[in-house]
Amino acid sequence: MVNEQSIAGKIKNHFNFWNITKYLFIILLLIFLVYPLFAIIFRSFYNSEGEFTMKFYKTFFTKAYYYRTLINSLKVSVLTTVLSVVVGVPLAYITSRFNVFGKKLINLLIIMSLMSPPFIGAYSWIMLLGRNGFITNLFEKIGITMPPIYGFGGIIMVFTLKLFPYVYLYVSGAMSSIDRSLEEAAENLGSSKLRRVFTVTIPVIMPTLAAGAIMVFMSSLADFGTPMLIGEGYKVLPVLVYEEYMSEMGGNANMAGALSVVIVFCSTAVLLIQKYVISRKNYVMTAMRPPIIEKLSMAKRILLTAICMFVAFVAFLPQIVVVITSFVKTSGPIFVKGFSLESYEKIFYKLSKNITNTFTFSIIAIVIIIIAGMLLSYLIVKRKSKINSFLDLLIMFPYVIPGAVLGICMLVAFNKPPIILSGSAAILIIAYVIRKMPYTIRSSSALLYQIEPSIEEASINLGVSPMKTFFKITARMMAPGVLSGAILSWITTINELSSSIMLYSGKTATISVAIYTEVVRSSFGTAAALASILTITTILSLLLFNWVSKGKVSVI
Repeated sequence: MVNEQSIAGKIKNHFNFWNITKYLFIILLLIFLVYPLFAIIFRSFYNSEGEFTMKFYKTFFTKAYYYRTLINSLKVSVLTTVLSVVVGVPLAYITSRFNVFGKKLINLLIIMSLMSPPFIGAYSWIMLLGRNGFITNLFEKIGITMPPIYGFGGIIMVFTLKLFPYVYLYVSGAMSSIDRSLEEAAENLGSSKLRRVFTVTIPVIMPTLAAGAIMVFMSSLADFGTPMLIGEGYKVLPVLVYEEYMSEMGGNANMAGALSVVIVFCSTAVLLIQKYVISRKNYVMTAMRPPIIEKLSMAKRILLTAICMFVAFVAFLPQIVVVITSFVKTSGPIFVKGFSLESYEKIFYKLSKNITNTFTFSIIAIVIIIIAGMLLSYLIVKRKSKINSFLDLLIMFPYVIPGAVLGICMLVAFNKPPIILSGSAAILIIAYVIRKMPYTIRSSSALLYQIEPSIEEASINLGVSPMKTFFKITARMMAPGVLSGAILSWITTINELSSSIMLYSGKTATISVAIYTEVVRSSFGTAAALASILTITTILSLLLFNWVSKGKVSVI
């Protein structure tokens, strides 16, 4: 009898709130992440008759049409990463070390340029530098022919202006907290300022710089919208995946599966290489003596401010362009003189469902992300175990899965029994949660590491259960970190195109899908109006976040 009670007690203790939560999330991730991924991998090794074959991989590596897209993707990602570092690091150094004017405005413009989707940047630069673009026509009047925005060069330009803020924001934070005694020691040994930067400052912040660079690389490798809009003959892997699966001649899910596996393999390999390189060195230092802001002469101060403002303005220019062009009169695909609300009238009449879908799906997704993010980050940080480490690995895996690939994975997995979700709103919401949850998990986890365990212990010792302690005390203390990640998840969700373009149906199309289709149809006025809604929503979201957090919490 005693043994039975003891066993019953152990079972009851084991199946407590946190263990039940852990097992529930593992089951959900296995169903909605692991199963779809294995479904697409399985499909890539079998033909339409269900026979095992390697022909799709053989086709990829033997036919130039296919393997060139991998080379193109890597060229775009590597060059974008290099240029983003070249732009982002000096800009971060200037704003963090010198008393330039308007630092808050520079930061706001750069953050805003990061928060809008790359395909809006591509669309805006078409408006400016396309064959009939404003700047193109302006220069033609004075006899200067501008190089085309289309192709490899245009993709690199749009990606660099869109993604260098990752490097800037990561590095500027590290530059501001580095221990200045290290740099002072180098100067005392006779090192020049320039040499000190390359031999001391940059090596010390290398983990942070690498984190920003890997974000740029992953984002440019995974993006679908920009190469699709301005690539014109320069094809990259995400575009090829989309074309293979959605082909008008009958999609080839098997070949699309093989291409998806190649992308995920490349992303994972790059991430592992970065982690290996960083782990080989020790970067620990104290931050007791942060750098002193150097006061410049007025001439130098104005010059450096002008440089920073120019870069920030050019990066933010796409948002300005879409808002202005949304009010310009149109005649079919052509902009004419004068201003009008015609484009807004059209979208609210024809595309109101897309607007409603975007905010409905995103609100549902963000509520799930906030609740799940708080619970999962607590499990990972405060209740460490091998199972929870596995859970952490599963949650962060979407970092290396491009949106289009995740979309195909979910379509292949959930377009037949036992779970049929294709064409529904649910499949879009699930995709958003899976793709965007890592932002909230990471920001929440970072804050949890700073919460003293004795606070929870004191509550439990006073008789409050661990579950109530979490919701009454820990969850409230986690709020700034959760809010930081949630706002980033929210903004990227409303702007999401890559997975939406694969998963939407006529009834579930979103704003980003509508913008893409309107640009393809040359309906630039309505595309601009829709893009303006996203831009204004993003600005208001950031302002609301800054007001709620009182500027004490960073989005990145």
